[in-house]
Amino acid sequence: MNKRDYYEILGVAKNASEDELKKAYRKLAMKYHPDKNPGNKEAEESFKEAAEAYEVLSNDEKRAKYDRFGHNGLRGGQDFHSYQNVNDIFSNFSDIFGGGFGGSSIFDDLFSGGSSGRSRQQQSGTPGSDLKVTIKLTLEEIASGTTKTVKIKKYDQCSDCSGTGANSSSGFKSCTVCNGSGEVREVSRSIFGQFVNISVCSNCRGTGKIISDPCKTCSGDGRSYKESKVKVNVPAGVNNNSYMTMRGEGNAGKNGGRSGDIIVVFHEEEHPYFVREGDDLIYDLFLTFPEIVMGTSVEIPTITGRANLKVESGTQHGKFLKMRGKGIQHLNQHGSGDQLVRINIHVPTKVNSKEKDLLKELGKMPNIGNPNR
Repeated sequence: MNKRDYYEILGVAKNASEDELKKAYRKLAMKYHPDKNPGNKEAEESFKEAAEAYEVLSNDEKRAKYDRFGHNGLRGGQDFHSYQNVNDIFSNFSDIFGGGFGGSSIFDDLFSGGSSGRSRQQQSGTPGSDLKVTIKLTLEEIASGTTKTVKIKKYDQCSDCSGTGANSSSGFKSCTVCNGSGEVREVSRSIFGQFVNISVCSNCRGTGKIISDPCKTCSGDGRSYKESKVKVNVPAGVNNNSYMTMRGEGNAGKNGGRSGDIIVVFHEEEHPYFVREGDDLIYDLFLTFPEIVMGTSVEIPTITGRANLKVESGTQHGKFLKMRGKGIQHLNQHGSGDQLVRINIHVPTKVNSKEKDLLKELGKMPNIGNPNR
């Protein structure tokens, strides 16, 4: 069964902060906790699924692998726990949250609605959008890894105003909506008392200032649209339609906002000799009837060149011969797959009269004729 995307499970964006991940996981853990859903297998699976997603995304190293290669990047089996039951989650809370379940830990903080003491810092400007790029790769490039240079058109930071959007450092004035605080406070009253809701000012997007003298080059946008070249280091062993994320290489944000990402999707081109099965390669070798009966040694292509293959006498049609380590290198792991050579009998479509006579004589021989007749 295909695994769901971890960001989709938690319901967060790919650039979600640590606090956003924690908040999303707290919400799901409270919703699907076994104590709240006794005997509900579907809720138990959702609880385990959310725990696995949070464990990967809350770890910088594991998250980086997942962002670049998806679930394939964690295929080694050591990058996340595969929870089989709810007790596994409880026993691993010390690994995930740094404390034991029921003790003083972040998990207590999640369910108590408390705060870790770190407030999320506001980001100024509007974030840039992501870009998607498809790269075509040959099997040879996939087998050994390669570097590709791609041309893309994107928004880059304006060089004249350094992305600020203002003509000069004095080209700003204080926001009149929030009076330069970057926040808008709304006070409401109810029978429970007075509540203060603090939100980011929509007029200045939390910066506390607005542009009074726009940059003449970018008209206050802070960006310019141009063609750029990006180098993509493709690791060996990527799969067809798998992807990697190049953080911060997408469209620049407005008014100093962070840049988006480039999502690089890999497309595997059809090969004239090989068919890929996972990290193994299948090659169809056609031999004549005499070669198969008596055995032979032939030179055949491999993904890295050519190699000799010995075919024993009497090898049957359709049998696979294995050439160990001649396949695709495993992604993020040592070793490679194998090349599987499938034996086929070459059947001629045309024969002359002499060949027909010889074939008739061979058909009468006791070790060559049809044994069922």
